[in-house]
Amino acid sequence: MSRKNLAAKPASSPISQHFLTNRKIIGRLLKFTSITGADLVLEIGTGKGHITGALSRQCEKVLTYEINQKLFANLGNRLRDYSNITAVNEDFLKAKLPQKRPYKVFANIPFSRTTEIVRKLTDSVNSPDEMWLIMAKGAAKGFAGIPCESVLSASLKPFWEMKITYYFDRRDFHPPPSVDVVMLHFRKKAIPDIPTGNQKAFVAFLNKGFRNGITAMMTRKQINNALRRAGLKQIEESETMLYVQWLCLFRNASHIKSFR
Repeated sequence: MSRKNLAAKPASSPISQHFLTNRKIIGRLLKFTSITGADLVLEIGTGKGHITGALSRQCEKVLTYEINQKLFANLGNRLRDYSNITAVNEDFLKAKLPQKRPYKVFANIPFSRTTEIVRKLTDSVNSPDEMWLIMAKGAAKGFAGIPCESVLSASLKPFWEMKITYYFDRRDFHPPPSVDVVMLHFRKKAIPDIPTGNQKAFVAFLNKGFRNGITAMMTRKQINNALRRAGLKQIEESETMLYVQWLCLFRNASHIKSFR
């Protein structure tokens, strides 16, 4: 194992850690992935190294980050026989992501930093091809837009497909978390639904629409015509909008220049 000893400043707030050490469960989770022997896999939160070791046996190289100095110091004995692991004692949120090759992410992330981690990974110039992130069920549903869309979920969907692929028992972790936990799979779309250059405009469109309503940007006639041409269901007053409806209306609002 290669160890890169970097000074790690204590986090400004406690980082929740719920360790997953059961080898059978870890092996079962990896069967849900597309990770192969040709992949570089990034892990966030090495913890006690159980997932790290399993990843190293399935991929070409593991790059793993652990902010806790005590945990990092104890990794040497557990991972010393793995030559394809690079462990870094650093806050992942301050680290540089791989730039020279494609990579995937598999991690049992700290729940208190879920949104920050997902934003860092999805906003990166060289974002991962796929991610399998273990997180609180509520957070996963929020990213995936279950049961209804939010600005966050709708802003991710032009670029990512998301699906919950595993539901844990809380007793799978130690200490057991106070919330239900799942594994959320992110797959980067080969062809985004909107050009990357339009991402900021789309987020602004979503923010304004969720705050003021879609009729603040388009007339009812424009909305109905756009949805009808796309073969999509019309929007009823009592309904929440689907991602495909937001996408359709953004494309039309951009075309008719009614959105600022």
